[in-house]
Amino acid sequence: MPHPRGSATQGESLVATLRELKDRTGLSLAALAARTPYSKSAWHRYLTGTKRPPRSAVEALSRLAGADPVAVLALWAAAENPPAPVPPPRREKGRPRRRLPLWVLALLGTAAAVAAAVTVAGRQGAPAPAGQGLVAVPHCHARSCQGELPDASVCARDAQTRSTVTGAGYDVRLRWSPTCGTAWSEVRVRSAQAREVSVRAGQDVLSARYPADDATGIASPMLAVPSALGVEACAAVGGRLACTGLDVEPAAPE
Repeated sequence: MPHPRGSATQGESLVATLRELKDRTGLSLAALAARTPYSKSAWHRYLTGTKRPPRSAVEALSRLAGADPVAVLALWAAAENPPAPVPPPRREKGRPRRRLPLWVLALLGTAAAVAAAVTVAGRQGAPAPAGQGLVAVPHCHARSCQGELPDASVCARDAQTRSTVTGAGYDVRLRWSPTCGTAWSEVRVRSAQAREVSVRAGQDVLSARYPADDATGIASPMLAVPSALGVEACAAVGGRLACTGLDVEPAAPE
């Protein structure tokens, strides 16, 4: 009897996995949109299979679900570039040809995709993942990071606080990563409150909204900038707005 998922395509397996992760978060589509740079309608398309999600969306959903993104990204890569079909065995004279069951072929394809993802990480100098967590090599830089959340990448690891302002019951920090060439804002609230976090550089503005019951959402999406000069970090909490000054001389790195 064939494996029940044997006839599923890699794309269908990816969609099923994304739905499982979404269910694990307990978040609605609207809540997902508030926690990530992607809209409610975009998440609907990703989770119904009508549109292929970007890599950063897969990583963000894995992070929210507390899952290791490596295996999910392997499915994501396999869905774009399905493994080449396994050629049939050579038929020897006098012996019947044996065919591998479809579910075995599907497992072989998924295993190859996972192995390829680990091999690429190793070539880039990434340590093997221990438990849950993200691969420790930046997959984006400058413009390719634009709009991504810092904790869905490794840009937060070398981040420096370049400016800080204190509001009523919360602090706002302008953060900058020299490795990724990005800046973003972070807000630390001292009580459970809804909040909107934004970062601005010239005409470029990115923001994220978090409900009061979200204890982990603190950052805006990232802006690609060569330095933190001229970048403004803001947060609106409880109807009050606090922003770091555009003309403030950046503080020394942490």
